[in-house]
Amino acid sequence: MVDDIAARAASLNADAQSARLDRAALDATIRAQGVAFQEAISAGHEHLFADAVLFVTATQVEQMQAVIAAVERVVKLPGWRNESPLPNPVGTTSHSTKPASRQVAGYLPPAVRAERGVRSRTIVASPARKDCLGVFYGYDFHLNEQGAHLIEINSNAGGGFLNALLIGSQREAGLPGAAVAVEDLEHTFLAMFQNEWHLARGDSPLNTVAIVDEQPEGQYLYPEFILAKKLLESAGVTVYIADPSALAVRDEGLYLAEAKIDLVYNRLTDFSLRQHPALRLASLNGFVVLTPNPAHYAYYADKRNLARLSDADGLRSLGAEQADITTLQSGVPHTIPVLPEMEWSERKQWFFKPNSGYGGKGAYSGEKLTKRVFGEILQSDYVAQQFAPPGARSVCLNVGEAVSLKYDVRCYVYDGQIQLVAARLYQGQTTNFRTPGGGFALVRVVE
Repeated sequence: MVDDIAARAASLNADAQSARLDRAALDATIRAQGVAFQEAISAGHEHLFADAVLFVTATQVEQMQAVIAAVERVVKLPGWRNESPLPNPVGTTSHSTKPASRQVAGYLPPAVRAERGVRSRTIVASPARKDCLGVFYGYDFHLNEQGAHLIEINSNAGGGFLNALLIGSQREAGLPGAAVAVEDLEHTFLAMFQNEWHLARGDSPLNTVAIVDEQPEGQYLYPEFILAKKLLESAGVTVYIADPSALAVRDEGLYLAEAKIDLVYNRLTDFSLRQHPALRLASLNGFVVLTPNPAHYAYYADKRNLARLSDADGLRSLGAEQADITTLQSGVPHTIPVLPEMEWSERKQWFFKPNSGYGGKGAYSGEKLTKRVFGEILQSDYVAQQFAPPGARSVCLNVGEAVSLKYDVRCYVYDGQIQLVAARLYQGQTTNFRTPGGGFALVRVVE
């Protein structure tokens, strides 16, 4: 039976004509969001949503859930959060015994280390105060015949609101299988932000939220800022979409003009906030609740964590359970920090990612590297991850024209629980929203 279901999912994904999106229903849902959203999504977003639906099996979903659960347990281990360097990497497949010439010490970024010192004298601190958990973690997987492979974790994953809209638009489309999402996504998202606030401030009312990114109206995913604003305002919260340069610290608070901000939904890719001192200062001193924050990035999303998660001996020394080590060994491709000693001949088996990268920026397939770029990588802060091939979905671009696109699967997670599962279809080395027929894709579980 399991093999039959896997074969059916593979057959649907290989058929460019199978189970296409109901565009009319999606367009109607977009119009229902109002003029501001329609205008934001009209220009330059031709490839935001894919026409093709991606099919997965319940077994694949279970594999992803198991990896996520194992990661969540490991990250909560006391040793994981110490400022110890990463396990001493070999850096070559020949198992060289050369010492690492570039140490990965001082692992936590300065904002996180500073927070530890400031926490005890934080103005709003109290024995009841707890750290917020961080909204919208994105666990990204490649699915193939060898199983589900975690290729990275994001601490401020974009697309949650947009994919919730996509799922909602297709409820009456009669598609095979079932969406992978909790029942009421809007209520779930709202409860998530409210929980972040209550963890930090108890029963105090949440009055103002700022959704913060650099030049937000110019961001490709700006349309979902509008969706987030609309949702939070439905709960009586005043919401601003703001550039961080407009924020200022005064009177023991964070302000946008004359409005005091209670909570910041952080969409910045300056993960340590080094370039945004006002926001960093406000967070460190407890003037504002910042979610996600630099600690969330350091504990989960820094690419060096992939090396820690794929190192069995290191996990064992931290006190991880053997069952979790086994799950992570099979579910996280082997990853190492890149060292100058790495040989050119080794490159093809690796995928190279900058430690603090995001959105595929600066990431390279070893097979397609030039010697010049390889040399630059060796002198930069990178990890090399064993290549795990992505799956493929056939899409129909024009009448009679079928094209095979790669895909990755993103699980949007809060407090260890999957809220929804979406996919991104693309061509090239990394995901993008420039591929005809590509973009965010609805994920359905074959039953």
